[in-house]
Amino acid sequence: MEETNQTRKRTPLKIAAWVVGGVLLAIVFAFVFGYFVMLLWNWLMPEIFGLPAVTYWQAVGIIILSRLIFGGLGNNHSDKNKKHKNLKSKFNCKDDFLKDSEDWRYYHEYWKDEGESAFKNYLNKKREQ
Repeated sequence: MEETNQTRKRTPLKIAAWVVGGVLLAIVFAFVFGYFVMLLWNWLMPEIFGLPAVTYWQAVGIIILSRLIFGGLGNNHSDKNKKHKNLKSKFNCKDDFLKDSEDWRYYHEYWKDEGESAFKNYLNKKREQ
């Protein structure tokens, strides 16, 4: 049996049904997700940190608040140039850190030789003022 354009035709009614179904599915998912956050909070947080139990709507508020604080509101897509620049700067910072950290191997020796006396001199100056 071969499908024709008439059997696959998307009517406005079918499109509306898909949209309504998608919205309803998103609402159900939001309610279930809020319920699981409430369960997890009430199971873990009072026991571990001594925090009070939360209601369902407080759990939904926690989800929204965490999204605002940690996730932002916009889309999380960035263009390739920004990703490349971020990677490049990360590697440059790492290289700088490695160059600086090579000098730290002398820190204990310096502190032993000059640091303690320099610090004591500094303290004496502060006490005199």
